[in-house]
Amino acid sequence: MNLVKIDAEKCKECGYCINFCPQKVVLGESTGINKKGYFPAIVVSMKDCIACGTCSRMCPEAAIEVIRDFEELGA
Repeated sequence: MNLVKIDAEKCKECGYCINFCPQKVVLGESTGINKKGYFPAIVVSMKDCIACGTCSRMCPEAAIEVIRDFEELGA
């Protein structure tokens, strides 16, 4: 499975990751507010992620990391 990690504290709610994700894996904003006063983006469907990295490349704050073929430790 692929993994998309969003650093909520870096996110400035620009929406680029949401708008450019071809699979619509990154959607909406979380219900919590970060220290800067923004509602950070959240990943809603990790199983549908194709690890293209578009969200990471589009993020002006470098708040997103995409890990291809992530294996959970201890599994």
